[in-house]
Amino acid sequence: MGMTMTQKILAAHAGLDHVEAGQLIRANLDMVLANDITGPVAINEFEKAEFGKVFDKSKVSLVMDHFTPNKDIKSAEQCKQCRTFARHFELDNFYDVGNMGIEHALLPEKGLVAAGEAIIGADSHTCTYGALGAFSTGVGSTDLAAGMATGQAWFKIPSALKFELTGTLPENVSGKDVILHIIGMIGVDGALYKSMEFSGEGVKSLSMDDRLCITNMAIEAGAKNGIFPVDEVTEKYMEGRVNRQWKKYEADEDAQYDETYTINLSQLKPTVSFPHLPENTKTIDEVGDVPIQQVVIGSCTNGRLSDMRIAAEILKGQKIHPDVRAIIIPATQEIYKECIKLGYLDAFIDAGCVVSTPTCGPCLGGHMGILAAGERCVATTNRNFVGRMGHVDSEVYLASPAVAAASAIAGKISGPKGDK
Repeated sequence: MGMTMTQKILAAHAGLDHVEAGQLIRANLDMVLANDITGPVAINEFEKAEFGKVFDKSKVSLVMDHFTPNKDIKSAEQCKQCRTFARHFELDNFYDVGNMGIEHALLPEKGLVAAGEAIIGADSHTCTYGALGAFSTGVGSTDLAAGMATGQAWFKIPSALKFELTGTLPENVSGKDVILHIIGMIGVDGALYKSMEFSGEGVKSLSMDDRLCITNMAIEAGAKNGIFPVDEVTEKYMEGRVNRQWKKYEADEDAQYDETYTINLSQLKPTVSFPHLPENTKTIDEVGDVPIQQVVIGSCTNGRLSDMRIAAEILKGQKIHPDVRAIIIPATQEIYKECIKLGYLDAFIDAGCVVSTPTCGPCLGGHMGILAAGERCVATTNRNFVGRMGHVDSEVYLASPAVAAASAIAGKISGPKGDK
């Protein structure tokens, strides 16, 4: 029996010739990641276990991105604990205020993750790096502590779902619409502990930003990981970023999949996820009249440069609706700088938006855009659970940067061409 792409990567990292779904393995890791919320928990467990060192100071990353710049005393103490740990063990990859970014945009940008690698992070959206042809997944802070010390983790080999992509995306339709369509189709548990593997001719038409967005939200379908094949788009992205050898893995022709889905990208429309689950999707022509009070464009899902460009093109020369607060969050300092150079910040500020330093802030209801009771927000983030962005009686609608920007102007959920 053949192996899927994910199974091949895990087999290689476990030193095995072959693995099968359900098999337990211990795999070597290429990167271990935590942030300012999960890092302190992992550090506590690390110290409780009396580990004396990290396995490789170049393969542990701590990114202060959730409650930074620190919103209160507790968040300041959490960052201080991470800062102290990073300095003590002389970690190469500690990112603090001023040089940090949202972790799942920052690590690919810095070349810290690459094709064929195995990565764990104490954050569920660590599955983002599958866009580069890597195996990456979220783990608990205890597993992360062991990973920091040993460079290894236990895994159960996942079975897989295959998504065969055909066609190309229409204008104003992006990777966010692709993954919202898929989650709407299979549900939030449709890929539970499975690998979501993308293939087909349609893949080559997807930009790296599209792919990063799609794999980022694999966890919202319950998946263990999402993964794309390594092609010219992947290689071009890694060129000049990744300074080490990487490896390309391909699924065997006789690899086993629990299900195969064919998706014609050409037929997709702008898609919105209604409260309070990502699976509650409607296409833009099905939305109806939904007034909003806030828009957030950013996050580890849609805070990349192409997302900023799409929003800026729609907002340029326009004004935010007087009932709407629009918050723009470039995902890294480098993206922020490029937004300045390209004039995107002028477009945002002239339209009436506020532009934030990189932070996860509003996505998890932390800071920089908390909702009051009864308020609605269109966000390019990845979750819209009850109380996710503030009050339990608030509502979050997930959408692409194009829909979010258009909605900020209209004062209600709207497509980029004025579609209702």
